[in-house]
Amino acid sequence: MHRRSLLAALAAMGLAPAWAFHALPEKFDSARDAAADLEQALVLAQAQRKLVFVDVGGEWCSWCHIFDRFVAAHPEVRNALAERYIVLKVNWSPQNRNEKLLSRFPRPRGYPHFYVLDDSGKLLASQASGELEAGKDYDEARVLAFLRRQPAAS
Repeated sequence: MHRRSLLAALAAMGLAPAWAFHALPEKFDSARDAAADLEQALVLAQAQRKLVFVDVGGEWCSWCHIFDRFVAAHPEVRNALAERYIVLKVNWSPQNRNEKLLSRFPRPRGYPHFYVLDDSGKLLASQASGELEAGKDYDEARVLAFLRRQPAAS
C-alpha cells in the first residue's frame, strides 16, 4: 500500500500518528516546503473525500489578501471551500518559487492563481483569479460557480 494511502486510511479512522501531520499554512510562507504540504493535503483529501484547492500567491500580493478577506466575508464561499476542499496556500516569491511543485502545473499568468486537484494529485482545473474578479473585489457568483463546477471527490 502506498504511504499516502495508508496514512489516508489511518486518518479516516482517526488513527493517523501525530508525527504524520503538521498544520497546513494559513498564509503564504516562503519557508514552507510546498511539495511536502501538498502530500499532507492529499492524505487529508483522501481521508475526508475532498478535493484540494491550491491557492498560489504571496504575502506581497494585494489580490491574494483581497481573496482571503473575500472568503472570510462570504459564508457561502467559506462553506463551499470547507465542505468540498482541503485548502493549501503555496508561496510564490523571489525567496521561494516552489518550482518543485509548481512546475507540475500550467504556468499562472498572475497571482493569486488557483488549481484544483483530485485526491491523487491529478490536476482538474487551473483558474486565473482575474476571471473571478469584479471591480476591486471578487464576484461571489463567479467564485461559487468555479468551486461548484469541479466534480465531487470520489
